[in-house]
Amino acid sequence: MKHMLAILALATPMTPAIAEEEAERGLNLMEEGAQLLLRGLMQEMEPAIDELQGFAEDLGPAMDQFSREMGPILADILKRVDDISNYQPPEFLPNGDIIMRRKKDAPLFDPDADDSIEL
Repeated sequence: MKHMLAILALATPMTPAIAEEEAERGLNLMEEGAQLLLRGLMQEMEPAIDELQGFAEDLGPAMDQFSREMGPILADILKRVDDISNYQPPEFLPNGDIIMRRKKDAPLFDPDADDSIEL
């Protein structure tokens, strides 16, 4: 019995060090697991990412043309819209027209009013 108490007394100071090593090893295993999971996800996503990149490259010239032609028009529209949440979703008519109706409960808005602040 005395031998057991002596062994226990000698082992007790080492317990925090052993616990710290075990905790550190557990964290390392968690990190490795997370890295393996992320690597697996990246491998699974790689074909979709490659396809999306090809689509973006094909779409690039059309988007450049669209921004050159429609950019100034869209900027003018944005000047005339106070807050997009004050509008219903756009309606696309059979003849190609697009209508953005203002919600009935939206506050009054004058698009031609000068809202600039003079300093």
